[in-house]
Amino acid sequence: MEWVWALVLLAALGSARAERDCRVSSFRVKENFDKARFAGTWYAMAKKDPEGLFLQDNIVAEFSVDENGHMSATAKGRVRLLNNWDVCADMVGTFTDTEDPAKFKMKYWGVASFLQKGNDDHWIIDTDYETFAVQYSCRLLNLDGTCADSYSFVFARDPSGFSPEVQKIVRQRQEELCLARQYRLIPHNGYCDGKSEKSFLIKCLIYLVPLIKVLKKYTSNYPKFFFTSCLIHYHCDTASGHGDARSWRCSFG
Repeated sequence: MEWVWALVLLAALGSARAERDCRVSSFRVKENFDKARFAGTWYAMAKKDPEGLFLQDNIVAEFSVDENGHMSATAKGRVRLLNNWDVCADMVGTFTDTEDPAKFKMKYWGVASFLQKGNDDHWIIDTDYETFAVQYSCRLLNLDGTCADSYSFVFARDPSGFSPEVQKIVRQRQEELCLARQYRLIPHNGYCDGKSEKSFLIKCLIYLVPLIKVLKKYTSNYPKFFFTSCLIHYHCDTASGHGDARSWRCSFG
Protein backbone atom coordinates (compact mmCIF):
# COMPACT_ATOMS: atom_id res chain seq x y z
CA MET A 1 0.00 0.00 0.00
CA GLU A 2 2.89 2.37 0.71
CA TRP A 3 4.03 2.25 -2.91
CA VAL A 4 0.57 3.38 -3.99
CA TRP A 5 0.87 6.52 -1.86
CA ALA A 6 4.37 7.06 -3.24
CA LEU A 7 3.00 6.99 -6.78
CA VAL A 8 0.24 9.41 -5.82
CA LEU A 9 2.81 11.78 -4.31
CA LEU A 10 5.03 11.62 -7.40
CA ALA A 11 2.04 12.28 -9.62
CA ALA A 12 1.11 15.29 -7.51
CA LEU A 13 4.62 16.69 -7.70
CA GLY A 14 4.74 16.15 -11.44
CA SER A 15 1.41 17.89 -11.84
CA ALA A 16 2.62 20.88 -9.80
CA ARG A 17 5.70 21.22 -12.01
CA ALA A 18 3.58 20.93 -15.15
CA GLU A 19 1.26 23.69 -13.93
CA ARG A 20 4.11 26.10 -13.19
CA ASP A 21 4.22 28.73 -15.90
CA CYS A 22 7.81 29.72 -16.65
CA ARG A 23 6.97 32.27 -19.32
CA VAL A 24 8.47 35.60 -18.31
CA SER A 25 5.22 37.39 -19.08
CA SER A 26 3.50 35.35 -16.36
CA PHE A 27 5.83 36.40 -13.53
CA ARG A 28 4.22 38.55 -10.86
CA VAL A 29 5.94 41.66 -9.53
CA LYS A 30 5.50 43.81 -6.43
CA GLU A 31 2.14 45.56 -6.44
CA ASN A 32 2.15 49.34 -5.99
CA PHE A 33 5.94 49.42 -5.80
CA ASP A 34 7.22 52.54 -4.00
CA LYS A 35 10.62 53.77 -5.21
CA ALA A 36 11.05 56.18 -2.32
CA ARG A 37 10.65 53.42 0.27
CA PHE A 38 13.00 51.18 -1.71
CA ALA A 39 15.80 53.77 -1.79
CA GLY A 40 18.86 53.26 0.37
CA THR A 41 21.46 50.57 0.91
CA TRP A 42 20.90 46.94 -0.04
CA TYR A 43 23.30 44.02 0.42
CA ALA A 44 23.26 41.25 -2.18
CA MET A 45 22.82 37.96 -0.31
CA ALA A 46 22.29 35.58 -3.24
CA LYS A 47 22.56 35.82 -7.00
CA LYS A 48 21.56 33.88 -10.08
CA ASP A 49 24.34 34.76 -12.50
CA PRO A 50 23.89 35.84 -16.12
CA GLU A 51 26.37 35.43 -18.93
CA GLY A 52 29.22 37.97 -18.85
CA LEU A 53 31.52 39.58 -16.30
CA PHE A 54 29.68 41.20 -13.42
CA LEU A 55 30.36 41.88 -9.75
CA GLN A 56 30.88 38.57 -8.00
CA ASP A 57 30.73 39.09 -4.23
CA ASN A 58 30.85 41.73 -1.48
CA ILE A 59 28.14 43.45 -3.53
CA VAL A 60 26.53 46.51 -1.97
CA ALA A 61 24.01 48.58 -3.95
CA GLU A 62 22.81 52.08 -3.20
CA PHE A 63 19.48 53.12 -4.75
CA SER A 64 18.42 56.76 -4.85
CA VAL A 65 15.48 58.77 -6.18
CA ASP A 66 15.95 62.38 -7.27
CA GLU A 67 13.54 65.29 -6.92
CA ASN A 68 11.93 64.37 -10.25
CA GLY A 69 11.24 60.81 -9.14
CA HIS A 70 13.93 59.23 -11.31
CA MET A 71 15.68 56.24 -9.76
CA SER A 72 19.38 55.45 -10.13
CA ALA A 73 21.80 53.09 -8.44
CA THR A 74 25.47 52.49 -7.82
CA ALA A 75 27.01 49.18 -6.81
CA LYS A 76 30.42 48.10 -5.59
CA GLY A 77 31.79 44.59 -5.41
CA ARG A 78 34.69 42.26 -6.03
CA VAL A 79 35.61 41.00 -9.48
CA ARG A 80 38.22 38.36 -10.29
CA LEU A 81 40.20 38.95 -13.47
CA LEU A 82 42.44 36.47 -15.30
CA ASN A 83 41.66 33.87 -12.61
CA ASN A 84 43.86 35.46 -9.91
CA TRP A 85 43.45 39.27 -9.85
CA ASP A 86 40.89 40.47 -7.32
CA VAL A 87 39.75 44.07 -7.70
CA CYS A 88 36.94 46.14 -6.26
CA ALA A 89 34.88 47.62 -9.07
CA ASP A 90 31.93 49.95 -9.40
CA MET A 91 28.83 49.81 -11.56
CA VAL A 92 26.23 52.48 -12.28
CA GLY A 93 22.62 52.12 -13.37
CA THR A 94 19.81 54.47 -14.40
CA PHE A 95 16.17 53.42 -14.54
CA THR A 96 13.36 54.42 -16.88
CA ASP A 97 9.79 54.01 -15.63
CA THR A 98 7.21 51.88 -17.43
CA GLU A 99 3.45 51.51 -17.00
CA ASP A 100 4.06 49.05 -14.16
CA PRO A 101 5.74 50.79 -11.19
CA ALA A 102 7.74 47.62 -10.38
CA LYS A 103 9.10 47.18 -13.93
CA PHE A 104 11.93 49.36 -15.19
CA LYS A 105 14.22 49.65 -18.18
CA MET A 106 17.74 49.76 -16.75
CA LYS A 107 20.81 51.15 -18.49
CA TYR A 108 23.95 49.99 -16.72
CA TRP A 109 27.69 50.17 -17.19
CA GLY A 110 30.88 49.48 -15.31
CA VAL A 111 33.10 52.36 -14.30
CA ALA A 112 35.94 50.20 -15.64
CA SER A 113 35.55 49.05 -19.23
CA PHE A 114 36.09 45.34 -18.48
CA LEU A 115 32.65 45.06 -16.83
CA GLN A 116 29.43 44.41 -18.73
CA LYS A 117 27.22 47.21 -19.98
CA GLY A 118 23.79 47.13 -21.52
CA ASN A 119 20.09 47.81 -21.29
CA ASP A 120 17.97 45.26 -19.43
CA ASP A 121 14.55 44.90 -17.94
CA HIS A 122 14.74 45.32 -14.16
CA TRP A 123 11.80 43.96 -12.19
CA ILE A 124 11.19 44.11 -8.46
CA ILE A 125 9.49 40.79 -7.82
CA ASP A 126 8.87 41.33 -4.13
CA THR A 127 10.06 43.44 -1.21
CA ASP A 128 8.91 44.55 2.21
CA TYR A 129 11.27 47.57 1.95
CA GLU A 130 12.67 46.97 5.43
CA THR A 131 14.12 43.45 5.21
CA PHE A 132 14.37 41.82 1.78
CA ALA A 133 13.98 42.37 -1.95
CA VAL A 134 13.98 39.98 -4.91
CA GLN A 135 15.02 41.44 -8.28
CA TYR A 136 14.78 39.78 -11.70
CA SER A 137 16.02 40.53 -15.21
CA CYS A 138 15.58 38.54 -18.39
CA ARG A 139 18.09 39.48 -21.07
CA LEU A 140 16.99 37.06 -23.79
CA LEU A 141 13.71 35.25 -24.42
CA ASN A 142 13.26 31.80 -25.89
CA LEU A 143 10.68 31.32 -28.64
CA ASP A 144 8.26 29.83 -26.10
CA GLY A 145 8.44 32.92 -23.87
CA THR A 146 10.70 31.41 -21.22
CA CYS A 147 14.01 33.08 -20.42
CA ALA A 148 17.26 32.00 -22.07
CA ASP A 149 19.56 34.35 -20.13
CA SER A 150 18.41 35.76 -16.81
CA TYR A 151 19.85 37.07 -13.59
CA SER A 152 18.35 37.72 -10.21
CA PHE A 153 19.45 39.19 -6.89
CA VAL A 154 18.19 38.58 -3.39
CA PHE A 155 18.89 41.74 -1.40
CA ALA A 156 18.85 42.40 2.34
CA ARG A 157 18.96 45.57 4.38
CA ASP A 158 21.08 43.72 6.96
CA PRO A 159 24.07 41.70 5.68
CA SER A 160 23.69 39.24 8.55
CA GLY A 161 20.81 37.56 6.72
CA PHE A 162 17.11 36.76 7.06
CA SER A 163 14.75 35.26 9.58
CA PRO A 164 13.27 31.82 8.78
CA GLU A 165 9.99 33.50 7.83
CA VAL A 166 11.66 35.76 5.27
CA GLN A 167 13.75 32.86 3.94
CA LYS A 168 10.53 30.99 3.22
CA ILE A 169 9.14 33.94 1.25
CA VAL A 170 12.36 34.30 -0.73
CA ARG A 171 12.45 30.60 -1.62
CA GLN A 172 8.86 30.80 -2.79
CA ARG A 173 9.66 33.75 -5.07
CA GLN A 174 12.67 31.91 -6.48
CA GLU A 175 10.45 28.95 -7.33
CA GLU A 176 7.88 31.24 -8.96
CA LEU A 177 10.68 32.58 -11.19
CA CYS A 178 11.58 28.98 -12.12
CA LEU A 179 15.03 29.59 -10.63
CA ALA A 180 14.96 27.30 -7.60
CA ARG A 181 18.44 26.03 -6.66
CA GLN A 182 20.08 28.27 -9.26
CA TYR A 183 21.29 30.95 -6.85
CA ARG A 184 24.68 31.12 -5.19
CA LEU A 185 25.32 32.80 -1.85
CA ILE A 186 27.13 36.15 -1.88
CA PRO A 187 29.76 36.47 0.88
CA HIS A 188 30.45 39.78 2.61
CA ASN A 189 33.93 39.64 4.13
CA GLY A 190 34.81 43.34 4.02
CA TYR A 191 37.00 43.07 0.93
CA CYS A 192 35.66 46.30 -0.55
CA ASP A 193 35.20 48.29 2.66
CA GLY A 194 38.20 50.53 1.96
CA LYS A 195 40.75 48.31 3.68
CA SER A 196 41.36 46.46 0.43
CA GLU A 197 42.66 49.39 -1.56
CA LYS A 198 45.85 47.33 -1.77
CA SER A 199 44.42 46.42 -5.16
CA PHE A 200 45.01 50.04 -6.17
CA LEU A 201 47.93 49.30 -8.50
CA ILE A 202 45.95 46.60 -10.24
CA LYS A 203 43.08 49.03 -10.66
CA CYS A 204 45.49 51.52 -12.18
CA LEU A 205 46.74 48.89 -14.56
CA ILE A 206 43.22 48.04 -15.66
CA TYR A 207 42.25 51.66 -16.19
CA LEU A 208 45.40 52.77 -17.98
CA VAL A 209 46.72 49.82 -19.97
CA PRO A 210 44.59 50.83 -23.00
CA LEU A 211 46.45 54.16 -22.98
CA ILE A 212 50.01 52.80 -22.94
CA LYS A 213 50.30 53.09 -26.71
CA VAL A 214 49.20 56.70 -26.49
CA LEU A 215 51.70 57.40 -23.71
CA LYS A 216 54.53 55.97 -25.82
CA LYS A 217 53.82 58.55 -28.50
CA TYR A 218 54.16 61.47 -26.11
CA THR A 219 57.07 60.47 -23.89
CA SER A 220 59.95 58.02 -24.04
CA ASN A 221 59.87 57.71 -20.25
CA TYR A 222 56.34 56.32 -20.31
CA PRO A 223 56.75 53.84 -17.39
CA LYS A 224 57.37 56.71 -14.95
CA PHE A 225 54.66 58.77 -16.62
CA PHE A 226 52.32 55.77 -16.39
CA PHE A 227 52.78 55.44 -12.63
CA THR A 228 52.53 59.19 -12.00
CA SER A 229 49.38 59.40 -14.09
CA CYS A 230 47.99 56.46 -12.20
CA LEU A 231 48.47 58.25 -8.89
CA ILE A 232 46.84 61.40 -10.27
CA HIS A 233 44.00 59.41 -11.76
CA TYR A 234 43.38 57.61 -8.48
CA HIS A 235 43.24 60.89 -6.58
CA CYS A 236 40.94 62.55 -9.11
CA ASP A 237 38.74 59.49 -9.49
CA THR A 238 38.32 59.18 -5.72
CA ALA A 239 37.56 62.87 -5.36
CA SER A 240 35.09 63.08 -8.23
CA GLY A 241 33.45 59.69 -7.78
CA HIS A 242 33.67 59.02 -11.51
CA GLY A 243 35.69 56.72 -13.73
CA ASP A 244 34.57 58.14 -17.04
CA ALA A 245 36.09 60.61 -19.52
CA ARG A 246 35.96 63.43 -16.99
CA SER A 247 38.38 61.51 -14.79
CA TRP A 248 40.70 60.89 -17.73
CA ARG A 249 40.86 64.62 -18.38
CA CYS A 250 41.51 65.12 -14.71
CA SER A 251 44.40 62.68 -14.96
CA PHE A 252 46.03 63.78 -18.16
CA GLY A 253 45.02 67.34 -18.89
